[in-house]
Amino acid sequence: MTNALELLQDENISAEILDQLSKDDNPFVRVRVAAHMNTSAETLVNLSKDETPLVKQFVAEHLNTPMETLVELSKDSDLAYWIAGNPNTPVEILNTLSKDEDENVRSSVAVNTSTPAETLDLLMIDENEDVRAAVMKNPVIKAKTAK
Repeated sequence: MTNALELLQDENISAEILDQLSKDDNPFVRVRVAAHMNTSAETLVNLSKDETPLVKQFVAEHLNTPMETLVELSKDSDLAYWIAGNPNTPVEILNTLSKDEDENVRSSVAVNTSTPAETLDLLMIDENEDVRAAVMKNPVIKAKTAK
């Protein structure tokens, strides 16, 4: 166990070792694998079926998670916040999540660089102040307003 966690602190750990560690019985080890930047798409797909919610949350926000897996995970409303923030999430899902009743989910969509301009325009007039503020933090909007 300690050995696995020590290995996971190495930023140069290989995708192969991460894949082996993704099968560890300890959910904390699997969470760390799901969060590691070197974890392969393949391993993330396997981890997306993990029974530990925190593992799925890290898979949902990981940049290596394939679009198909994000689409599958988006069916779980508990993962909406993390799916909404992932730039690999398909636009249709971002548009749907931009209308979510949870303002944290809408804020997550608002800062996502892949959110379409039309959707950002709608979020800019959201009834929630935090959502409107989040739109202004989106790098796409920041670039527009900097000109």
